[in-house]
Order: sequence, then structure tokens, then C-alpha cells
Amino acid sequence: MSLSGKKILVGVTASIAAYKTILLTRLLVKAGAEVKIIMTPAAENFVSRLVLSTLSKNPVVSALATDGSWSNHVMLGRWADVFIVAPLSCNTLAKMATGLCDNMLLATYLSATCPIVVAPAMDEDMWYHETTSKNLSFLSRHGKHILKVASGELASGLNGMGRMMEPEDIISWVETFFGQQLLLVGKKVLITAGPTYEPIDPVRFIGNHSSGLMGIEIARACSQLGAQVTLVLGPTSLPVSDNVVTIKVNTAEEMFAVCQQHFGANDIAIMTAAVADYRPENVASEKIKKDDSEFTIRMVRNPDILAWAGAQKRANQLVVGFALETENEVANAKAKLDKKSADLIVLNSLRDVEAGFGKQTNKVSLITPSNVVEWPTNSKAVIADQLAKYIAEMPSKEHVNTAHSA
Repeated sequence: MSLSGKKILVGVTASIAAYKTILLTRLLVKAGAEVKIIMTPAAENFVSRLVLSTLSKNPVVSALATDGSWSNHVMLGRWADVFIVAPLSCNTLAKMATGLCDNMLLATYLSATCPIVVAPAMDEDMWYHETTSKNLSFLSRHGKHILKVASGELASGLNGMGRMMEPEDIISWVETFFGQQLLLVGKKVLITAGPTYEPIDPVRFIGNHSSGLMGIEIARACSQLGAQVTLVLGPTSLPVSDNVVTIKVNTAEEMFAVCQQHFGANDIAIMTAAVADYRPENVASEKIKKDDSEFTIRMVRNPDILAWAGAQKRANQLVVGFALETENEVANAKAKLDKKSADLIVLNSLRDVEAGFGKQTNKVSLITPSNVVEWPTNSKAVIADQLAKYIAEMPSKEHVNTAHSA
């Protein structure tokens, strides 16, 4: 496939394999991509900035600041459709895995919102060292794509594993990657995320510990698969991908009103938000002063957004819900699937120490009318990517039986 219009950021580190980046850049541009390049300062000992800037038709960045001007690493990480580090040296790999940030390439990596792809290049003994395996495993668990190394002549003069993937093979990988990205092209996805805050008075509220991270990551993943995403987001300070239309709300009623407005125009609804089941019946107009007496708040039910969506959905719509359980997890999730007329329930258990509110990792089970699939613990970013792909590929038979005609 053509890479026409794709924005590709290439990172170059200090490895003899940097000479291959010259051909990689030429092939990317020839395929129609817009290419920008970041180098580590040490990489300039292996390949010329002039060559790479000439071939990419863009200035090459290697310093955090030049001539008194700051280089905007945040902008580069948000500009790109994919960030390819090729070659990835053992040194830069270790820094990426531990969060060190001492050059422009690493600053961009740590702030990037696009997919990250790395093409390692190192001597065989370094490739097989246990710390290299550990660092690569860490990157993989957190959603980074690791390209295979090849066997052959190495800079040390030895023959063995550690050669960077050839530029032509990297191009093929990128073409396949973007082809997979189109799984949700032309689809509209509505996602709810985060907590809701139900006010007691102008100062206090009833809420929960949800950060919204899982839903935000799913919104990113669906957007990267080509979907037009609308995210209805409760109170959170976490950043959202620029490609996602975000509507911020505070209360369950506000979230419900937005969902009612947008649900009909969407093909898929993914309800990840931790919506408060109840709200205070009356909200005090002034701060409630404490005294020596007991204080009782009368609560009323909030709208059940997932149940409403399940009841309203058309035969060609897919509704996904989330369930956080503390006991009888699978049985309760199956009951929720049926009661809410959902097509898929993503089950979390508070019994899993690596899952739940406020964590970077999660462990989920997928509950459909015909199947239960348990996934291993992984980062929320990786689970979001897997879930978006799973939803995109869900056969219509999984949800046609519970769909309602419009």
C-alpha cells in the first residue's frame, strides 16, 4: 500500500547501523510519506545530518535547544502517525525502559502520543544479555512494537544475531501496520470514560477513584484504527489524544444527556465510565455547615446509561460495557450482559492487584453471549489496542441476537 500522507518520525541513535537509515528515509519519502528525523547527539558520529535532512526534505533535530530556541518535542510526538527508532542502540533502549531523558529523542519518546516502533541494532553478546531482554520486554508490555533483528556480520567482525532489520523489510512492516490501522475506518465510536461527580453542595461531591485512563486509551486505540471517536469524559486531569473529539461532563445526568444526543449517529458505543449509581436528591445551594447532629443524605437513582444504550441500539450497532466486580465476577458479568442487552462486557476484578482504579496495568476478561476469554495482565495501553482490534473484528453474530430494531 502507499504511505501517501502518512507522517513518520524517524529516530536515529548511535549505532553503525545508522547507515541504513539513509536508505530507510529515501524509501519512506519515495512511498509518499512526510518524514521528520530526530538524532541523538552521538548518532551524528555515524551518519550525516546533511544527508538525512536532504533526503527527508526537513531539518534534522538533535538538540533540545538551538540558537536560543527551544525544540518542541511535544509537537513532534503529537505530529507523527508513527515514531520509528531505527537503529535503536542498547544504550537508548535502556534509557527508554527506565524513563531517562537526556536528549531530544528521549524527550520526544516520553511525550509521544503516536505508536512507537523500534528496530534494535547491537552486537550479539549485547543482544542476548539479560538486561536487553528485560528492557525489550518492558517496552513490549507497554505497547511498543519491537522489530526483529537478523543474523549476519556485525560491527565487531563476528557473525550472529543483532543486525538491524533491513530498510525494505521495515517499509513492508510499516505498510502492513497502517493497513491494520484501517480496521475501523469509516466507523463512528462513542466512548464514556472517567468518574462522575454528584454534588452535595457547592463544595462537596460523591465520586469514585476512576482516573479515566482505560477509556482514554481505548479512545486513542480506536482513533488509530481509523474511527471517528467521540469521548464523553468525566472529571480527570489526564490528557486525551488530539484526534479524539472530547466532551467534558461532571455528573451522570450530564453524561447521559450527551450520550442521548450522540448515540444514534455512532456505530459502536463503549461505556467504560464509572458512573455513580446514585446522586443526592437535593443539592444544597450553600456549603453545609457541620454541627453536633447527624447528617443524612437522601439518594436517588441515576440513569443507567449502558442499559439505555442496549435498549436503544439498532441491529447494526454494537454496545460494549465494563463491569468492576468484587465477587462472583464472571456470573455477575454474564448477568449484566443479559440485563443490559450489551454485546460485550469487559470484566475487571478488584481481586486482581494489578487491575482497577488508578493503576497503569489492567487484567480483563471478555464476556460475550457465547464465550468467555481471559486476557493476561498488561498495561492499559496494550489492552486498549487489543480491545479496539477485538471489537473491530467482532462478528455480527455476536450481537445480532440482542439487538433491537430501530
